[in-house]
Amino acid sequence: MPRRTDLEQKALRFIINNGSQGVLQSELWRKLGGSSREGSRIALKLEGKGLIRREKELCSGRWTYRLYPKRLPVSIDSIVDCPCLMCPEGSRCGSSSNISPQNCEKLTEWLLFLAENECSELGDS
Repeated sequence: MPRRTDLEQKALRFIINNGSQGVLQSELWRKLGGSSREGSRIALKLEGKGLIRREKELCSGRWTYRLYPKRLPVSIDSIVDCPCLMCPEGSRCGSSSNISPQNCEKLTEWLLFLAENECSELGDS
């Protein structure tokens, strides 16, 4: 039988991999090959450590908990198009230089583009 900390790590990884939709506690312990009691204890322990949050949910006529990660892995998708990443002036850019983020047209255009897209996505909802 794996040690409890190993099961906690596996459980946390599984919860994180399910992302913002969360995972039912009953599904978690089945996936880990453990008992309902073990699943509950692990979920409570992870919640106590501040790694997950539990929300009560009625599923198929039974009360259970849906487990959500408090933090999701960081993704670079949000900055992949940032002009700073490939800027030829990057080595000279800084707050005490003539070239800085405060007066960069390319950066300003990119930020405005992101803001416009965010507004249009919110309008579509």
